[in-house]
Amino acid sequence: MRRGNTRIGKKVGVVAAAVAVAGAALLGPQALAGQGPVTSAARIGALAKGPAPTEQSVRAERGPFAVKKQTVAPQSGRAFNKGTIYYPDDTSQGAFGAVAVIPGFLEPEFTTSWYGPTLASHGFVVITLEPIAITDFPDPRSNQLLAAVQWLATQSPVADRVDPDRLAVMGHSMGGGGTLIAASKNPDLKAAIPLAPWNLNPDFSDVTVPTLVVGADNDFIAPVSGHADPMAASLADKPNQGYVKLKGANHFTTNGYTPTVTKFTVSWLKRYVDEDSRYTQFLCPNPQPDNTFVSFALTCPV
Repeated sequence: MRRGNTRIGKKVGVVAAAVAVAGAALLGPQALAGQGPVTSAARIGALAKGPAPTEQSVRAERGPFAVKKQTVAPQSGRAFNKGTIYYPDDTSQGAFGAVAVIPGFLEPEFTTSWYGPTLASHGFVVITLEPIAITDFPDPRSNQLLAAVQWLATQSPVADRVDPDRLAVMGHSMGGGGTLIAASKNPDLKAAIPLAPWNLNPDFSDVTVPTLVVGADNDFIAPVSGHADPMAASLADKPNQGYVKLKGANHFTTNGYTPTVTKFTVSWLKRYVDEDSRYTQFLCPNPQPDNTFVSFALTCPV
């Protein structure tokens, strides 16, 4: 798969650092595999947003931030269609990381719009997209994701609230395939989350962006055996690549709020976009399966 020539942001050379939690105590982060030694406590402190997380908070549909939204109308010459911006109503926290979300084949924006207010309330600026055409295949969706998140960080009405070095993409079904292609094209992204992903070529071994594949065990539209499983397997030999397989879930389970999907998507974005080591606890050691997910795999530190 060929990488695109345009990169959204500068590479950030900062890795995990100490963060203040539990009163004034400083805890060294539990660095994930493949990351270097702890550096710059000031940097991690500047990126971390909101109170120390709990199991209850990461599963909540609404986080600690009040949210505002703005409608994005179609505009001629722009490389993505219309959408909606959701952002924290808080100017005291500095710039936030940003996420673009796109739905799947034949799906309009509203099918994945719940991620907008949910992720924004947990401390991200989010744009949920209407595809240029609901019949678009994964590759054009990847271009729309990259164009939208770059616009969000540089030209949108809330660009001053976005850190252009901390951008991520998400998508459902063919949008999930597009998410992986976007990560292949732009290794400067901080995170990618393909949801019940579909793509004819499941080999994404060239992706280095921290990626959480979310599969569904009863998905008959993008069966995990032909899509999520081999996609995750193609990433598995690299650090910072995760795979959660939902239990009793179908292709559309991720299109509505569930505590489990929220826990893993919020924790992933917090850990990799915000470099917030307080969220490592929800990813490493690998959580044990329960009645909502079959398995979770991530190379954790030994």
